[in-house]
Amino acid sequence: MKNSKGIWKKTFVLTLAGGLAFWLANFAISRTSIAAEYRAIMSISYYPMLLQALFGGLIIGFCVSYFLLRFYDKIPTKKPFSKSVILSIIVLVIATILLQGPSSFLAVTNGALRSFLLGALFNAIRIPVLGIGIGWLYSRLYEEPDLSTGASMPAQAK
Repeated sequence: MKNSKGIWKKTFVLTLAGGLAFWLANFAISRTSIAAEYRAIMSISYYPMLLQALFGGLIIGFCVSYFLLRFYDKIPTKKPFSKSVILSIIVLVIATILLQGPSSFLAVTNGALRSFLLGALFNAIRIPVLGIGIGWLYSRLYEEPDLSTGASMPAQAK
């Protein structure tokens, strides 16, 4: 891998942006009555949930950022914004199947389907917001303007 130090620095910056976007989306969702009902069903305390959302957002942000930078040219779109959203949707599918499903159906006796759907809905908001944040910051920081067309090109494509 060329410039290994450069990819880790970019990954760190994008991870922080993605984690912050995830946490802000989680905080906004957590203020709703539906989220309070979900926390009550799943017996989740409010403040630990906020801290767990921060760590979860950083972990997911790291994965999306690293794979965006590592496989940038292999992801089938041209814009980093859409590339990061595609990666975050892949993470959403994986998280829903491997984490959300078992936690909803094994931990809850009443309302298992409702808790699964609410958790999946919350993740369907939070995880793409993380991808949007990473893609937006990548576009702002790491794309150089293409003066011939007025568009921007990824710095690593040159």
